[in-house]
Amino acid sequence: MAAQKDQQKDVEAEGLSATTLLPKLIPSGAGREWLERRRATIRPWGTFVDQQRFSRPRNLGELCQRLVRNVEYYQSNYVFVFLGLILYCVVTSPMLLVALAVFFGACYILYLRTLQSKLVLFGREVSPAHQYALAGGISFPFFWLAGAGSAVFWVLGATLVVIGSHAAFHQIEAVDGEELQMEPV
Repeated sequence: MAAQKDQQKDVEAEGLSATTLLPKLIPSGAGREWLERRRATIRPWGTFVDQQRFSRPRNLGELCQRLVRNVEYYQSNYVFVFLGLILYCVVTSPMLLVALAVFFGACYILYLRTLQSKLVLFGREVSPAHQYALAGGISFPFFWLAGAGSAVFWVLGATLVVIGSHAAFHQIEAVDGEELQMEPV
């Protein structure tokens, strides 16, 4: 135990460890592991946005090849671009912030109630899934007023445009051991 703490202190002395960079609100489990895998496979941002690596594809075949290879190669970077667009959309829409606050506030209140005792309505115990569905139902009018539907489609559209244009115009990275080979006809 003491050896682990010393090893962790050494890692933190060298720089921030991956566990300190992850938000504390994300519980350990599948979501946290997925996020850690994404962070581990992220490509350098310098090469991702290097303007000298952008060029117009010569033909449709090269365009398709660039799309497939770049989406595969920069997959983790694109996930963080998507998350950044979601964050931008939420921060720039005050009513959406209010709707999210209402939803998460209702979920937190339900969470606190379940810690004290089981919620019983009309003589029946209400399961946590039904309680969170109730929180969603209560906050649905706020999401409707905030225009959450249009925000979702804006994020999806902006993501497709940004990622699609980057993948189409960014030159393909040379991957070790993988070269294009011509097949004899």
